[in-house]
Amino acid sequence: MAAWAPCRRWGWAAVSFGRQPGLSASLARKPPRAWWLSACRQKASLSFLNRSELPNLAYKRLKGKTPGIIFIPGYLSNMNGIKAVAVEEFCKSLGHAFIRFDYSGIGSSEGNLAECTVGKWRKDVLSILDDIAEGPQILVGSSLGGWLMLHAAIARPEKVIALIGIATAADGLVTQYHALPVETKKEIEMKGEWTLPSRYNKEGYFRIPYSFIKEAEHHCLLHSPIPVTCPVRLLHGMKDEIVPWQRSLQVADRIVSPDVDVILRKQGDHRMKEKADIHLLICTIDDLIDKLSTVVP
Repeated sequence: MAAWAPCRRWGWAAVSFGRQPGLSASLARKPPRAWWLSACRQKASLSFLNRSELPNLAYKRLKGKTPGIIFIPGYLSNMNGIKAVAVEEFCKSLGHAFIRFDYSGIGSSEGNLAECTVGKWRKDVLSILDDIAEGPQILVGSSLGGWLMLHAAIARPEKVIALIGIATAADGLVTQYHALPVETKKEIEMKGEWTLPSRYNKEGYFRIPYSFIKEAEHHCLLHSPIPVTCPVRLLHGMKDEIVPWQRSLQVADRIVSPDVDVILRKQGDHRMKEKADIHLLICTIDDLIDKLSTVVP
């Protein structure tokens, strides 16, 4: 049975699926370290990871202590979002290593967006882990990035020692697509494209290739236990109109690790980028660093 621990100060509740005392209790006890909010400045220089048979990836890296932190962005998002930059500033204040990057076909990275798939972006995450990151890493995944962080933890269990998901969109577009009426799905298949309304795009919608959805089906995780054994923290806004907050509960239930907390923000939306949302994210990272410092050299 999941244990709920409300915290009035933040307007959120933690759901612990393991034997831990609950993240909300530890966060309520301590204020975040002084670090940032006026300091959303990008100082890490832009670099490129050259890959012989794959598009070169743009990234920004801070060298520092382990565990390092890697920020994995959401669908069509780049490395310069508010959350990514805020986490970088926090890591800088602690002297911890940090990496943020653009998927192939996005931002400053090379590649053709029309040819991108969940599988190719999964390879991008693994390339960053294998070729850029040094030592143990905490992955912070936003939306689609939360789905990909799970895949990375499964593929590289020796290097990924903790996960933080923000509106984790595991199986996201696939689940949405299969929930559509049969006639609508037939129309999408014939057109070869799904026009998905979104207030987060200046055009008011995303054009998603039918081939992208079909390829994504090969990477779904919620149909069976998810073999992730490290600590996991899942943050989700209850006003998320893109990925329902219940998805994080599903993910938590499927993950085999006993150390899983779900933290719900009652007023949070999909992007979770308001000041209090960022504060919660930073506290969660801080808490995991403290927890892991006793076992990570």
